[in-house]
Amino acid sequence: MIRAAHPWRNPRILITLFLVFTAGFSAGLLTARLGGLHVTQAAEAAPTWETGRAALLERFKTEVNLTPEQTQQLEMVLDDYFTYYHTLQAQLDDVRADGKERIMRLLNDDQKRRFENLMAKMQEKRQLR
Repeated sequence: MIRAAHPWRNPRILITLFLVFTAGFSAGLLTARLGGLHVTQAAEAAPTWETGRAALLERFKTEVNLTPEQTQQLEMVLDDYFTYYHTLQAQLDDVRADGKERIMRLLNDDQKRRFENLMAKMQEKRQLR
C-alpha cells in the first residue's frame, strides 16, 4: 500500500472536513434558532444542554403542537444530534491539535514563542465576538 506524503491534502479529506464543519455550524445555528435563542443571546446566556433541550422541546410541543409520541421521538433525535455534534467537535479539536503540533515542529524557539502569542491574540478576538 502506498501512503501519500500529506494525506490532509487529499481533496476527499478536505471536502469531508469542510462538510463536517459546515454541517456542525449549520446544525448549531439551526438549534439556536429553533430554540428561540439568537447567536449572541446564546453566547451570553450559555445555557446547558439540558436547559436548552428542555426549552426547545417545550417550544416545539406548544408551537408545532406535537403529540406525546412525536415529543418522545424528537427527544431522541435531539439526543442523537447532541452526541453526533460533540463527536464532530472532538474530531475537529484533534485536527486542530495535530495541525498546531505539526506547525510547532517547524519553528525554532523564538518563532514558537511568537506563534503562541499570535494564537493567544486570535483566541481573545474569537472570545470577544
